[in-house]
Amino acid sequence: MEPKWLEWAKQLQAIAQAGLTYSKDVYDLERFEMIRNLSVEIMAEYTEVDQDMIKELFTNETGYATPKVDIRAVVFQENKLLMVKEKADGQWALPGGWGDIGLTPSEVAVKEVKEESGFEVKPVKLIGILDKKCHPHPPSPYHVYKIFIQCEIIGGQAKKGMETSEVDFFTENELPTLSVERNTESQIHWVFKHLHHLEEPVYVD
Repeated sequence: MEPKWLEWAKQLQAIAQAGLTYSKDVYDLERFEMIRNLSVEIMAEYTEVDQDMIKELFTNETGYATPKVDIRAVVFQENKLLMVKEKADGQWALPGGWGDIGLTPSEVAVKEVKEESGFEVKPVKLIGILDKKCHPHPPSPYHVYKIFIQCEIIGGQAKKGMETSEVDFFTENELPTLSVERNTESQIHWVFKHLHHLEEPVYVD
């Protein structure tokens, strides 16, 4: 589903990032900087993001380029799905965020649910590892793997967080406006399969 221009831009960025990290020759470094600038121009041409902002995103990444990891917690209560309203775009998402250094994926899921919704949870099972490029998300400068972990509420109460303005539970047929940067409608319907069919296998890609 990812457009070719986005695939090319990210590949160019990855080549440039590795070259700028490991090359010693001044002329090679100049060429890799030119490649990075080309990737920035491609991103800016096809998105509404300013070139300076894109370049800042790219230049913050160093070393060998690897995918970033986004972890989402899937929490059900009375056949409804826990979601939080993101302050960033005013739309709804599963609690979650980038993986943290020093924390396991399950620990990140527990932390994010507490911070964003007020609930205390325990991880129950892994339900999927998705590659963002295979799903209908808007264009992103990063290559992202998304890990979905089903969790069970063990305490706490609904409470908005620093990045969230509302907390609520939704049925599959009454979903709010989704933050498609974070989760798509097809992904939400997919996680409901794990509520209704406990034998549903782990989804990959």
